Amino acid sequence: MPETTLIDLRSDTVTRPSAGMRNAIANAPVGDDQYGDDPSVNALQERMAHELGKEAALWVPTGTMANQIALKVFTQPGDDVIVSRESHAVWHETGGSAANAGVHMTELGTDGTFTLDAFLNAIKPQNHFLYPPTTLVEIENTQNRMGGIVFPQDEAIRICHAAKQHNISTYLDGARLWNAALVTNQSIKDLAAPFDMVMVAFSKGLAAPGGSLLAGTKQHITQAVRYRRMLGGAMRQAGLFAAAATYALDNNIPQLKTDHDNAKHLANILNESPNITLVAQPQTNIIVFNTKNAHQIAQQAKEQNVLLNALSDTSIRLVTHCDVSKEQCEQAGEILVNLANPA
Repeated sequence: MPETTLIDLRSDTVTRPSAGMRNAIANAPVGDDQYGDDPSVNALQERMAHELGKEAALWVPTGTMANQIALKVFTQPGDDVIVSRESHAVWHETGGSAANAGVHMTELGTDGTFTLDAFLNAIKPQNHFLYPPTTLVEIENTQNRMGGIVFPQDEAIRICHAAKQHNISTYLDGARLWNAALVTNQSIKDLAAPFDMVMVAFSKGLAAPGGSLLAGTKQHITQAVRYRRMLGGAMRQAGLFAAAATYALDNNIPQLKTDHDNAKHLANILNESPNITLVAQPQTNIIVFNTKNAHQIAQQAKEQNVLLNALSDTSIRLVTHCDVSKEQCEQAGEILVNLANPA
């Protein structure tokens, strides 16, 4: 299967560094980041702390590690963490929350979001002799498995305010926060403001080859440094990744609008099939739809050079990004409609 013919809609993590990004990587000043000596990492951390409106920031290799570190910072084994239903923390981190932090997850909502009332009703007392104490609430924005849904910011503000009143910490899994910022016409600083700590990923829509970042108070980031080491994430010349992230911040954010437009265009094609039901109309660059025989369709699509992820036997996810064009989305859409409507 020639690589150049593939239409890869599995994720926005499959992108390849552009020539400009590769040049930035090649020329990056580097040092030993574990000793705090990498100038490219230090500059990125300072920049992102400012852009996210937090006191300090820490580069980490992956978003999953960032999420695991946040659990270690804000919880103790046996604590309860409130998350949205079908959240990344529950489904896509291979049980890390239980293995690493030893926490219990309570899932809320049905569409990737939840309300203040649902949050208040789900809180477990912190001094009860039976219940696992709720010590953290985590919001994912955008929400991956429910179709790249943007969490309503007014609701997030209300939830974070209530959490503070109940001595519950707040964490934003903002792996695709720039996508949410585009849709809401708010800055990432605005979206991060209500939360104690926030994560962003450079390897999603921004198309860097790796790296995420945590931002919060100086105290919390100091704790995060220790847990990053504990989880094996203390790297050396990580400035190569930081340079890619910096290039992405300077050059790739405008591409997100094209990604969103392509997702909507692709969704319109899928809507032509009576055997395809969108979980939600795409707001960003992710489409999730229900159909019969999803795994079979994924295999048949692969045979026609279209790569995608079947989330279950009845659910498929598609993600647009800078390495797929509008024309390729049209081609993929037509293939999927035909596969969902066998003669």
